[in-house]
Amino acid sequence: MRHINVAKTLALPAAFLAAVLPLAASAHTGVDGGMHHGFATGFLHPLTGADHLAAMVAVGLWSALTARRGTDLLWAPLAFAGMLLVGALMGLAGIQLPAVEPMIAASLLVLGLLVVTRVHLPAGVAMAVVGVFAVFHGVAHGHELASEDGAALTLAGMVGATVLLHVAGIALGWSLRHANAWLPRVAGAAVVALGATLLAQAV
Repeated sequence: MRHINVAKTLALPAAFLAAVLPLAASAHTGVDGGMHHGFATGFLHPLTGADHLAAMVAVGLWSALTARRGTDLLWAPLAFAGMLLVGALMGLAGIQLPAVEPMIAASLLVLGLLVVTRVHLPAGVAMAVVGVFAVFHGVAHGHELASEDGAALTLAGMVGATVLLHVAGIALGWSLRHANAWLPRVAGAAVVALGATLLAQAV
């Protein structure tokens, strides 16, 4: 019975990855020139970087694993999506922040540890923690997308993909709430490992 439960638990993230990875690949290879403008560009952008994708899924995963009531599922994802947009607007405006890449790597370390330990934070603190990191993710996106046409549509696509990644993380976390404790810890440890690797490269 346990093997069946594990298979069901892993089915959702596997299906999600199967759906988005072909889109990410086409964004890199430029199969369709139209994919590089407007909404589609913004939507695919968070899916093409392991750092951004892992952070967004981790926010949803942590929220679901530690939620004590329904609203706890929303605070951190909403703060991340909102401050990501703020950061992206800053990047599009040419505003520079120090240590963007190290802060993105640090966000993975912190978020991964939050998933591993399942620490519950008050809503305001959770929003502040993920919001600060989201600004740096957003600035990086904004700088990379500054040369694109249709900034409003691009930003809309980026926020849309971010919300979907949060939802995927929430769904995964909710399915793991009563699973073997090592499953979410492995997921969190993988995010920590990615963050440590990126931080070592950035400094």
